[in-house]
Amino acid sequence: MKLGILMFATDYAMRPDELARACEERGFESVWFPEHTHIPASRRSPWPVGGELPRDYWHTYDLFVSLMAAAAATRTIKLGSGICLVIERDPIVLAKEVASVDQLSGGRVLFGIGGGWNAEEMAHHGTPFPRRWKVLRERIEAMKKIWTQEAAEYHGEFVNFDPLWSYPKPLQQPHPPILLGTLSTQGLQRVVRYCDGWIPGLIPPKDLAVAVRTLHALGEQAGRTPRDLPVSIFGVPGEETTLRQYQEVGVERAVLAAPSEGREHVLPLLDRYAALLPKLT
Repeated sequence: MKLGILMFATDYAMRPDELARACEERGFESVWFPEHTHIPASRRSPWPVGGELPRDYWHTYDLFVSLMAAAAATRTIKLGSGICLVIERDPIVLAKEVASVDQLSGGRVLFGIGGGWNAEEMAHHGTPFPRRWKVLRERIEAMKKIWTQEAAEYHGEFVNFDPLWSYPKPLQQPHPPILLGTLSTQGLQRVVRYCDGWIPGLIPPKDLAVAVRTLHALGEQAGRTPRDLPVSIFGVPGEETTLRQYQEVGVERAVLAAPSEGREHVLPLLDRYAALLPKLT
């Protein structure tokens, strides 16, 4: 099992470049950063986890600035968006951002995406909450064309452009792996249709085993193999017993959370997590 680290890269936490370097030095496979452009002050949309929303959510650096800072400070560690809110970004600009970081990092981007949960936040960007999944699909389909075609064009309900030229193309071919964060069975169909892996919610290993079998069955119907659809789970406890349970049901990557705090709090936790590496990888 591969182990990664996720942290909200905020203006009061350990810097993203320092975190990435520390993770690489300890042998972690990947480092991940979430994103929110802002949080509406109305706070009408409840936090799915429950309780008060941590201030991390509205103190984040821009996702791709953080990823590039991490890329410049490292050589081998993979760089993940965990997750990118595609529904809040222009697809032509986003295609260039992802491709640029992939080129400049030497092909190390893992492109985690999701539909989001904060209706007011995405409404500020012009995305209606009930249509967010179609918006996401069209934007990903359009970005794939930009990444893989010399003169790309796309004509949909939410994305529409005539032939255009856009470089750089991603270093990874045909593009960085696209990993979809989603919970429902319908979400698994989306993973199979236009993505390269699944980021499930934090569900018990027994339930995840059932969902993975469903994912593989849907993939087989579409001519895809389990190898085409790896599973990465975020936020699991950093305990060997729990991680082995997820490993046994087919999870390829576990991403462990670090708090948005300073080096004095984060580095000891990374050391504790790093002790798991020889036992699981």
